[in-house]
Amino acid sequence: MGKRVFLIVMDSVGVGEMPDAADYGDAGSNTVKGAASSGLLDMPEMKKLGFFNIEGVNDMYEDIPEMPYNAAGRLSERSKGKDTTTGHWEIAGIVSENPMPTFPDGFPQEFIDAFSERTGRKCLCNKPYSGTAVIKDYGREAIETGALIVYTSADSVFQIAAHEDYIPVEQLYEYCKIAREMLVGELGCGRVIARPFEGEWPYTRTSRRHDFSLVPPKDTMLDVLSSKGYDVLSVGKIIDIFAEKGITEYVRTVNNEDGINRTLEYMDRDFNGLCFTNLVDFDMTYGHRNDTEGYARALSYFDSRLPEIIAKLREDDILMITADHGCDPSTPSTDHSREYIPLICYGQKLKKGVYLGTRNGFSDIGATVLDYFGENQGIAGESFLGEIL
Repeated sequence: MGKRVFLIVMDSVGVGEMPDAADYGDAGSNTVKGAASSGLLDMPEMKKLGFFNIEGVNDMYEDIPEMPYNAAGRLSERSKGKDTTTGHWEIAGIVSENPMPTFPDGFPQEFIDAFSERTGRKCLCNKPYSGTAVIKDYGREAIETGALIVYTSADSVFQIAAHEDYIPVEQLYEYCKIAREMLVGELGCGRVIARPFEGEWPYTRTSRRHDFSLVPPKDTMLDVLSSKGYDVLSVGKIIDIFAEKGITEYVRTVNNEDGINRTLEYMDRDFNGLCFTNLVDFDMTYGHRNDTEGYARALSYFDSRLPEIIAKLREDDILMITADHGCDPSTPSTDHSREYIPLICYGQKLKKGVYLGTRNGFSDIGATVLDYFGENQGIAGESFLGEIL
């Protein structure tokens, strides 16, 4: 049996503002503390793993033990931005020197007109909007006229919403592919996102969301591993974030529970390589909706499933738990926040009680993963394998 690394991204679980957070409008943000403000945060397993030893959240409890298990720390983002694509790409070894374009005033009318001509459908909204509010405010008109609801956010995204009973999901995906093809150059936003909804007004978004990302501009740890014959297994929207590049097998998921279950199924398999999981509910369902109670419950639920994950780890396996940005549910903003991300490392062969401090770059994760497989080449980042193994 080969080596296996299980890399789990708790989407948006930041651990405190970075020094340049104010430049992004995020001064004072701390996603974990924001969730904890609900009084419902209960994470005894992560506490054992050193999560609350990490600077930024290490003052939340008085009885924090001295790093009882393997290794923990936090990482700063070298890339310009605070979105999902940029964060995941940096984890995998790409530092984005320029932020992906955002559209605070909506997309240019010339693009909207050209997109309407390609799809044969009128476009409604075309401005930053909450995903739940936009279908409430525009859903009826979209159904009556056959139009598409298009909108953006503070992130680099072009989102298309449509009622599944009137525009089938597969057709919505085709419209997203057209937009992805058109959104290049100065309009090259990070993701085009299908946002299907259903039911009666005010409507409900379904789990059949689908992201269409830019293709990574250079090779990542996924490409390095797959090109060397290693397995690269994707759980959740990892396959979409990397535009399928460097991935050998994937499964999409509908929520955190499904993502954890699919990861556990991969843990029962013999493979040699990386299992890369994204758990999206923290961000999509709770962070963007400023739901501190829901966010705390989601973190507590993840914590409750950790014993199952740890129990399935084999002797040579390494478990890494991290994030990709913040999304503090307790601040007025409903958008991502520029925060440090946590890092937990656990494995039977790892050293005990290692505090990694604050490392410069999410890409150190990718460099460490490649180093573990003896393939540390071709990506940004510095390996910390020697500190933990």
